[in-house]
Amino acid sequence: MTKMKRKGLLLLIISVMFLAQACYYDKEEELYPPSGSCDTTNVTYSGTVFPVISNSCTSCHTGIGAGGNISLDSYESISAAANNGSLLGVIRHESGWSPMPKNAGKLDDCTIRKLEIWINNGTPNN
Repeated sequence: MTKMKRKGLLLLIISVMFLAQACYYDKEEELYPPSGSCDTTNVTYSGTVFPVISNSCTSCHTGIGAGGNISLDSYESISAAANNGSLLGVIRHESGWSPMPKNAGKLDDCTIRKLEIWINNGTPNN
């Protein structure tokens, strides 16, 4: 075998080895789950809904001087707002509703989805 053929064969072997290592069949979404993934497997009033309402709503909607005369400081009041459609209307920023939280950005889609799940499940006090 000539020196030129050996170099060519060696180059071919190295190229094949390089290409073989570069090819694999892992799924990108399994290796790198989306950073925006939303875990809705265990939505509860006490663990999900109340903390959202407490952090995003009760600074204005609590007690005697509650904004818009809407108090969201108990399960009963939060459940009532959920059941009459006002809770989702305001947090989704739907037309006909005053967008909430007032003077703040809309809640993220994952949080809204969790509240929707709780409401669709009948607003259980769990």
